[in-house]
Amino acid sequence: MKVDHCKGFWARRLAHRTILAAAVLPVLGVSASLAQPTDQQSVSAGCPGDNGGLTLAPGFCATVFADNIGHTRHMAIAPNGVVYANTWSGEYYNNDAPHAGGFLVALQDTKGDGHADVIKRFDPTHAQGNAGGTGIAIYNNYIYAETNDKIVRYPLPRQGGVPTTRPETVVSGMPLGGDHPMHPFAIDGRGNMYVDMGSATNACQRENRIPDVPGNNPCRELRTRGGIWLFNANVLNQHFSPEQRFATGLRNGEGLSFDSKNRIFATQHGRDQLYENWPKLYNQVSGQNEPAEELVQLTNGADFGWPECYYDLDQKKLVLAPEYGGDGGKKVGVCAQKTEPVAAFPAHWAPNDVQIYHGSQFPSDYKDGAFIAFHGSWNRAPGPQGGYNVVFQPLAHGKASGPFIVFADGFAGAIKTPGRADHRPTGLAIAPDGSLYISDDITGRIWHVTYHGPDQTHVAAAPNAAGQQQAASGNPPPPEGINPDAGGSLPVPPGGSPDQVALGDRIFHGEAAGGTCAGCHAADGRGTATGSDLRSGQWIWSDGSVAGIAHVIEIGVPKPKNHIGAMPPGGGAKLSQADISAVAGYVWAISHQNQH
Repeated sequence: MKVDHCKGFWARRLAHRTILAAAVLPVLGVSASLAQPTDQQSVSAGCPGDNGGLTLAPGFCATVFADNIGHTRHMAIAPNGVVYANTWSGEYYNNDAPHAGGFLVALQDTKGDGHADVIKRFDPTHAQGNAGGTGIAIYNNYIYAETNDKIVRYPLPRQGGVPTTRPETVVSGMPLGGDHPMHPFAIDGRGNMYVDMGSATNACQRENRIPDVPGNNPCRELRTRGGIWLFNANVLNQHFSPEQRFATGLRNGEGLSFDSKNRIFATQHGRDQLYENWPKLYNQVSGQNEPAEELVQLTNGADFGWPECYYDLDQKKLVLAPEYGGDGGKKVGVCAQKTEPVAAFPAHWAPNDVQIYHGSQFPSDYKDGAFIAFHGSWNRAPGPQGGYNVVFQPLAHGKASGPFIVFADGFAGAIKTPGRADHRPTGLAIAPDGSLYISDDITGRIWHVTYHGPDQTHVAAAPNAAGQQQAASGNPPPPEGINPDAGGSLPVPPGGSPDQVALGDRIFHGEAAGGTCAGCHAADGRGTATGSDLRSGQWIWSDGSVAGIAHVIEIGVPKPKNHIGAMPPGGGAKLSQADISAVAGYVWAISHQNQH
């Protein structure tokens, strides 16, 4: 009986999808507003399967659309239903081996059973020196995707699947490195492309994430980071510059989405470590529960306050950050002139994507509300970690119209903590039929969520996920590392330039030229059992000059004296002379940072 019920369920879904495809395939610019399924009442009694381990709001069902496709970040869905996903690798994922093939993935469900049976990968590849990315979108018959410091585009195949032509560069030269090197983006119907340039630091300190270190004033980082940039998706070969900044004061706006009035919204990752870095001003509980995560409406020239301000969830207002004269949450100062969010959420939940719902498959109460994927916290000590869910925030006229509810839960499994969670929600996408896709960046799972309840119902929360442990959190470092140099305080070696040091930084951390340095010397350069401490100022194979360091990089260290790892020429990467000089300049800079 169970098997027959499942077959009947997916037969109905296939029939419904066939009707939709007939309407959608001739027109690639189709609206996401399509007819409500006619089979809802027949399946409202329950969902086939276990919803892929999720608990969902009443009336919703989920299937595992795909699994194990890499560290899946954001998704975009073509009018014919093909799902395109961007995947990422590199330091954030402990430099594990990327999935074989390209970082971009095309997925199709040709049988209508809720599972992708055709999965194909395409450009770019790790062998080409790429690390994938987060951002991806479909606009004007093109697939747009972030890769390293670029956004490129491919012609969208009419029959779905993998593009057959080489990509064109839309934007290049975007900043990399530091705490938030990803570049999520969204494109409106006129081709305005809004791109997030996440901050390099936690709070623009001179030494990133170090206790009692004040912030840079002014925060020069805001020229190129910590905001939203505006480009034209119809124009090729644009180059990043400070002049294209659209909004500022946004520490990490990973989620971007438009409502039906073309207003654009972004999520904001609130800053970390109030208590850890300022224990004289904050206690552990306030560090756990502040500051809020945010949903903001973007407007030209808006300033959301980072790094000088943060949004206090208890007081429901922006207050002055301790790096800029704050006193633990009382002073407001310049924050009175900053733009407040339209909705706020518990601290450190990490909103990685947002989708404003335009479809018509879900009940009308979901129209123009925001689905938000919370990646999950790492720093809510001493309390339990939070997030690891998808919430729904009702909106009306661009403002919160009620409290948020947890729409989908159970992603983490038994233990909500970064190192042990089964899955972490990262991306969201609305399909042409109005259904919802949710991605995970641990194993690369994608869920497909559909509605099968009554036509008229109110928004209601998902049941609590069973079997989850609410253990107290430890005090781990941030997943992206400390990145102490991200504040821009590195000295420049004689005869060098800041741009050369910045390039060396990227190569060192595997973000350019296939660099491998951080694998042996650690991301902060302080060494491992395999590679030496490059910050100590003690040199075994050279005199510590840029020329001496460059020579060692070029010839390698086949027989190390104090470490177990031999270093091949170039660290095993095919570095040009300019690359070698840049890495040498960066190594010289981190070894002289304390003197600077």
